[in-house]
Amino acid sequence: MKIALAGNPNSGKTTLFNALTKSSAHVGNYPGVTVERRTGYYKHPSGREEIIDLPGIYSLSPHSPEEVISRRELLENDPDVVVNIVDATNLERNLYLTTQLLELDIPVVVALNMMDAADKNGMSIDREKLSGLLGVPVLPISALKRAGLPELMQAAIAAQAAPRKGRAAVAGTYLDALLLKSVALYEKKGVRHPVFHAVKAIEADSVEAEAYPDLLAALVPEKAKTKNDFEGDFEGMVADLRYKYLDTFIHDVFKGRKSHKTVTKSDKADKVLTHRVWGIPLFILIMFAVFHLTFSESLFFISWTPANEEPTFIQTIFGHGAIHSPGVILFNLMEQGMDALTGLAVAGLPEGTWYTGLLVDGLMGGLFAILSFIPQILLLFLFISILEDTGYMARVAFIMDRILRRFGLSGRAIMPLITCFGCAVPGIMATRTLENEKERRMTILLAPFFSCGAKLPVWAAFGAVLWGGAYADILIFGIYLLGIVVAILSAIILNKLLFKNAIPVFIMELPEYHRPQFRNTMRVLWERLKHYIVRAATIIASAVIVLWFLNSFGWAFWQGIVDDPKQSIIGSISYYVLQWAFYPLGFAMGDNGWMFVAAAFSGLIAKEIVAASLHVFAGVADDDSEERAAELFGVLVAGMVGGVPAALSFMAFNLLSVPCMAAVAAARSEFHSGKKLWFAVGYWMLTAYVVSAAIYWIGTYWWISLILVGVLAAAVGAYYLVKRGKKTGGGGSVKAQDKAIGE
Repeated sequence: MKIALAGNPNSGKTTLFNALTKSSAHVGNYPGVTVERRTGYYKHPSGREEIIDLPGIYSLSPHSPEEVISRRELLENDPDVVVNIVDATNLERNLYLTTQLLELDIPVVVALNMMDAADKNGMSIDREKLSGLLGVPVLPISALKRAGLPELMQAAIAAQAAPRKGRAAVAGTYLDALLLKSVALYEKKGVRHPVFHAVKAIEADSVEAEAYPDLLAALVPEKAKTKNDFEGDFEGMVADLRYKYLDTFIHDVFKGRKSHKTVTKSDKADKVLTHRVWGIPLFILIMFAVFHLTFSESLFFISWTPANEEPTFIQTIFGHGAIHSPGVILFNLMEQGMDALTGLAVAGLPEGTWYTGLLVDGLMGGLFAILSFIPQILLLFLFISILEDTGYMARVAFIMDRILRRFGLSGRAIMPLITCFGCAVPGIMATRTLENEKERRMTILLAPFFSCGAKLPVWAAFGAVLWGGAYADILIFGIYLLGIVVAILSAIILNKLLFKNAIPVFIMELPEYHRPQFRNTMRVLWERLKHYIVRAATIIASAVIVLWFLNSFGWAFWQGIVDDPKQSIIGSISYYVLQWAFYPLGFAMGDNGWMFVAAAFSGLIAKEIVAASLHVFAGVADDDSEERAAELFGVLVAGMVGGVPAALSFMAFNLLSVPCMAAVAAARSEFHSGKKLWFAVGYWMLTAYVVSAAIYWIGTYWWISLILVGVLAAAVGAYYLVKRGKKTGGGGSVKAQDKAIGE
């Protein structure tokens, strides 16, 4: 038996799916989370039932990819029962979708979700009366608290045994004659769900018109006889009649309700968090707090113990000189565990053999350099998941819409971009929720500029050695902001030159704030951890081994490991072929510049390899302490001819260049075009090169920035003067010319 879950975004549909199937599906407070079809199984004493989680939708009209997917699933894959999840606190809006589901020849069960919240808001719903009016079972549940779920599933299983015929909300209205004729045409043709198709034919639905053009043509004479105030807009007529149908009983099913003027806690919070002026600064402040708790080595900005004392083990973990943030404490604990494992491996293997070097210096050294950052990555994901689960991220989309619209994007694009903070692959795939093709393409082009978790080890490694590690959290936060700024500038350029498009209206329901669901948050973290470990155990482990071989052996590899890394395969390629091309970026200059070039190119496979390769080049051994590893890496960075500007340039290049091969593959699947993919790869590399060069040259010769600002200001001023001159036709104003023409 197949049970389909259908409901509006933020109705608790995916939470119900997780509760029934014990699945790890992600719950988010924005449309488009469940774009793809997902299935799970509900187990009960008599067997198990297949549960299909449909995307969150407001209707079954083809206005969005989610609606098309849900409609196709219901019409073509024949679920036995549809469980319609309805937010009990927003009954009328949610029941609009119910009126369309009732047009299908499929048993329907209505689940009144969030009944606990409805009771708290003073709402009391007469479920028996509502069930009688709709003609289907109506049951109260709380998906979050898992209340009423067994009863709901019993009703769904029982509903399968009672086949039903679709009924339309427009029946008995001035469209009744048109409906009857349309139903008769579909029944004669033998089409399943004739009532649903008949209503869609009346609306002149685009999908229906493509599938049955002859039937829609047959309705034209009857439509011409219909008198209405909608000037031939039959979709508007049907929508109006649906709401009028709901108005006939919606107020009767309420036994009591608080006044609409009641100000909720969410309303009070939104006055601050979505404020036109303070909304964005507060978002930046919140994100800075997240990064400070994750990466700062001075949590309270105060000294704890003198830094020149020999640290104890406890101080090594919790802070020497200042109290560490929770993220750094977890990182230190992970480091101690990795050091212990490395010590065991070194003690158990013979010294000086090639396979000891492969295992200890190559595989374990590279992987441990990556895995040691798992606690900080998970903590960052934890904070972001909490912000999503509380409903705050939906507000971020709302407040960012005003800004993004100026750059050719809508607020809906912020969700895929924020997802890229975790990983660019799901972020790029999430762009399929965007209705406008040009907006979708632009969002994919901007996606890699939002720093993913795989790049975090690079930022943390540099943050620990630049300026003595005193500003690690500020540096990391600044890198994330740099990606956002570059994305905004890129959006302006792309919108002006390539994607001159009208942005669709952005409509999003802001859910009530609520406490994060612990189980859901842990599931999200587990999915992130599993994804990271799988990548580490497959792609990254393989790449680290290959990198170790290329860095340890020369072209005559049968002669054994080379003493000079520059004579290795990767060293010679980077030194003699690639290094010169990156001189303008600063980090390629000097005797060790080829190492940074090699690390940057290895990152094109997976960004996690960048930090691992730099540690290999720095000569960090697995039995080295954290202090020793930081010292060796600091020596490598200190050897950069370009100094701090070159280091910042290297970070910028890795931030903005091609994210990884997995992200490139995801972009290829979304573009459906090799030409567009190569354009994207070229754009990412060009942006990385230009921005990195600008950072190095401005940082090295700061006076250049003053000249550039002056030139830019002059260019902008000249542009607006020319533009104004064109508007006035060389003299006088447009209004004056219009007046002269009129006279």
